[in-house]
Amino acid sequence: MTQASDFSFTPVLDAAASALFLDFDGTLVELAPEPDAIVIPPDLVPLLAALRERLGGALAVVSGRAVGAIDTFLHPLDLPVAGVHGSERRAADGNLVLLPTPSLDTVEQAAARLLHEHPALAVEPKRGAVALHYRQAPQLEDICRRTMEAAVAASPGVSLLHGKMVFEAKSSLANKGKALDAFLQEPPFAGRKPVFLGDDTTDEPGFQVAQKLGGTGIKVGQGETLARHRIAGPAAVRAGLKDWLAR
Repeated sequence: MTQASDFSFTPVLDAAASALFLDFDGTLVELAPEPDAIVIPPDLVPLLAALRERLGGALAVVSGRAVGAIDTFLHPLDLPVAGVHGSERRAADGNLVLLPTPSLDTVEQAAARLLHEHPALAVEPKRGAVALHYRQAPQLEDICRRTMEAAVAASPGVSLLHGKMVFEAKSSLANKGKALDAFLQEPPFAGRKPVFLGDDTTDEPGFQVAQKLGGTGIKVGQGETLARHRIAGPAAVRAGLKDWLAR
């Protein structure tokens, strides 16, 4: 496995043959105490625009956030985006594909009750998902886990993800690996080898699919992973991609 300190995009990313898929939080931008508190680096939007041009359009963001939230953060870019782990996906031609979403009423009610008892928590409702963040109250991890597990168990078609300081209930039909595979059936991604970067357990299905298809998974930061490569953090990701563009 390549060490984070010496990772280079040059051996794994080819302008004519690769499709680049990027997670957002923790991969392109640093994590923040609250979802809306992230800071967009001034170099990020120009970097993504340059990468899209170099890759012939074969660049997409694959995120747990909604497509509209990614658009807001990356304005004025209008990239292909898989949002809410693939529950919603905007193709390169602008077509928006929405997967069926199960009822999340039980999860929403359970998360709301827990938030009322513990205001340091944060509940993030999305189309097809509910995220319960405990970044500002790490001591509440166990009660958050138990609450979300019980609510998901009572919600057909819903599965639970445990990410970095968050439990997220989402449609069982959606994951980032399926989103990558869907993009790769369409131009300009079709026929290219996927390169996927992500930082969290929610990105593991993306690594698995990318590598199964002969491409590359790159883990951002620490933690166990299926990815065969690793890079230190968001600043290193941006610097490495800038270096690749310069070459």
